[in-house]
Amino acid sequence: MSGRSVWRSEGRSIDEKGWVPLRYWALWSVGLSIALMLFFVVLTPVWIGLRVAAWVAEFRARRR
Repeated sequence: MSGRSVWRSEGRSIDEKGWVPLRYWALWSVGLSIALMLFFVVLTPVWIGLRVAAWVAEFRARRR
């Protein structure tokens, strides 16, 4: 059952609950943007660097 039909089955409408204020949408957008930038710009290169270091260490260990 979808969320909308549950509201209708209870006899409620979106007018009772109200709309989400624009400031919350803005805050959510900024937070999501920061999280995406942190993940893709900071953490991904760190992870790739760790993987490269592990591959180099494994390659050197096999050469011995």
